[in-house]
Amino acid sequence: MSSEPSYSEFKPLLAQSVGYGVVVGVGFFFAALMLILTTLQLKFFKFSPASSEEFTPGLVCCGIVSAWTWSATLLQSSTAAYTFGVSGPWWYGVGGTIQVAMFGMVASKVKQNANGAHTFLEIVKIRFGTSAHILFTFYGFLCILVVCGSLLLGGSATVNALTGMNIVAACFLLPIGIAVYVIFGGLRATFICDWSHTIILFIIIYIFAFRAYGTSPAIGSVSRLYDLLEQASIDTPVVGNQGGSYLTMKSNQGLVFGAVTILSGFTGVVCDQGYWQRAIASHPESTTKAYMLGGISWFAVPWAFASCLGLSARALLTNASLPNFPTYPFPLSPSQTSAGLAAPAAAAVLMGKGGAITVLLVVFMAVTSAASAELIGVSSLFIYRTYFRPNATGDEIVRVSHYFICFWALWMGCWATILNAAHIDLGWVNYLEYRGSILSPAVIPIGLTVSWSKLTKAGVFCGAIGGAILGMLAWMIGCWKIYGQINITNLAQPYSALCSSLTGLFVSGILTVGVSLLSPADYDFSGTRAIATLEDTNGSNISGDDTPDITSDTESQKERKGTSEKESSLKQPVSDIMEVGLEKDEETRTRSLKMVFKKALIYSSILTLIVVILVPLPMFFSHYIFSKKFYTFWTACSIIWALASGTFCIVLPLWESRNEIGTILGSAYRSIRKRSSL
Repeated sequence: MSSEPSYSEFKPLLAQSVGYGVVVGVGFFFAALMLILTTLQLKFFKFSPASSEEFTPGLVCCGIVSAWTWSATLLQSSTAAYTFGVSGPWWYGVGGTIQVAMFGMVASKVKQNANGAHTFLEIVKIRFGTSAHILFTFYGFLCILVVCGSLLLGGSATVNALTGMNIVAACFLLPIGIAVYVIFGGLRATFICDWSHTIILFIIIYIFAFRAYGTSPAIGSVSRLYDLLEQASIDTPVVGNQGGSYLTMKSNQGLVFGAVTILSGFTGVVCDQGYWQRAIASHPESTTKAYMLGGISWFAVPWAFASCLGLSARALLTNASLPNFPTYPFPLSPSQTSAGLAAPAAAAVLMGKGGAITVLLVVFMAVTSAASAELIGVSSLFIYRTYFRPNATGDEIVRVSHYFICFWALWMGCWATILNAAHIDLGWVNYLEYRGSILSPAVIPIGLTVSWSKLTKAGVFCGAIGGAILGMLAWMIGCWKIYGQINITNLAQPYSALCSSLTGLFVSGILTVGVSLLSPADYDFSGTRAIATLEDTNGSNISGDDTPDITSDTESQKERKGTSEKESSLKQPVSDIMEVGLEKDEETRTRSLKMVFKKALIYSSILTLIVVILVPLPMFFSHYIFSKKFYTFWTACSIIWALASGTFCIVLPLWESRNEIGTILGSAYRSIRKRSSL
């Protein structure tokens, strides 16, 4: 009779003061930085900080990488590597990359069919009315709620494990600094801070890679890591992997994990207003390019980070001479593994307290960057003007949106605390976010709303609601049949998630398309193309939904007012000539966007073919176990991809904005010299 395995607590390496210092101090540092940058742009640059189309492809791409890098991206991808081996990081990366690349097609359709929209809910309301708008408002808020829960659970668990900081305090303090700089800077705050976060993220990935594969006494080389993983395959073989090895893509659990991640990863993109916000906040012709580049750049984050720290955590368990492993002499417990503590454990061994501080910082960056995007998104979804005060002024909407951001920041803390009290951790919420019964049924109806003229209101409701009901049933029945009973633990198992995701997504698609084809519409998108930014008497920008600009610019308001007065004084014949010219420009623009859509379709199809089929599946079906040379090649590819992605995300935004940066710095320098000479 085998004895029960023994586990120990995760021993904090840092003092609680370090945790509070990072959570509070670094958060308010970014708030102060955002205030300074906002002031500089308002004073010295011609573009309005409130402009929604001032962002270059490089900056949007960088924002996508940063916003899609959740705490779960770093922690759960490492958990997948720790649990399944080399297949885990690959499948996690695939599950986020192809969705972002494919969203480039949706983005081109948004620019083509609803260029004036600020949220996907505006498009739904114009096309299908109030009832559909309310339904998808529910899905939009639910998506943000689940994402926020995932972010704070992962972040608070890491801070608590490494510093001993009270986990409830972490849940409430993490969102506060984020809310401050979002209110100061608005959408611009998320883009600029995304860029700074991305710099830190890639630098830390490089530090861990070079430490693990080069200078660490515990590992020190790729060859040594390979040997340790071979030993781990003997000591704790993986059920369902070829030979129990961590060095093979032939992993049954890994393949199921990949299928769930791919099927349901669409929910984290299509249902999240943050991604629509970025599609809207860039130049029309460059939006799709930014999403394509963002997807392929983001792939390096989970692949390189988890291949390093997740596999290192598993390998280091075989080295009995390492008493500085946080749970020494025992492995991580199932709850610790589910909470995402494999990466912090490996960092602690590889770099001691420095590693603990580094992983604490990068997880904090991931939480703040993604949470800032969610706060911007939730302020856009707020339905104050739509249903409560239709005649509200722009200033009033901005003020109420600020209040709602503060409320949501507090609610995020409450929500994460509730989940903690219910003993629901990051692993469970991560799968919950991927439940087909929760969010997947909304994916296809939302995507078709901006792209398919034959879609009907009945098809939308049947797909979204019918898919949710059947997805929920599949979740429960699958859990019961496969695992024997329905409980919280079993509902978070991969096969339960697969049943739910398959049913929710595909049944929703079948119902949406099938019901629509019974009595197809013939929508010409004239209504959605007519969505335009309106100006109230104060000059503040507001659109059909509650999508105010979080900041204001007095000079740009005056400029817009002057422009409007000039336009109103034009004679009628001149107006007719301008309308003809605009029609020609619109035809050219439409043709250009159709071509962009085709390019995005080809690109995303090729990318999907490579990363989903051509690379992993031959190794899966051949039952190949990596040789030491091939593992060295595999590791080198992950490092090279990370170096290329980091260089691209850091350098390209600077190059594209070099003139604007020069203008702001030059104006600031001249202003300082002028004042000093007085």
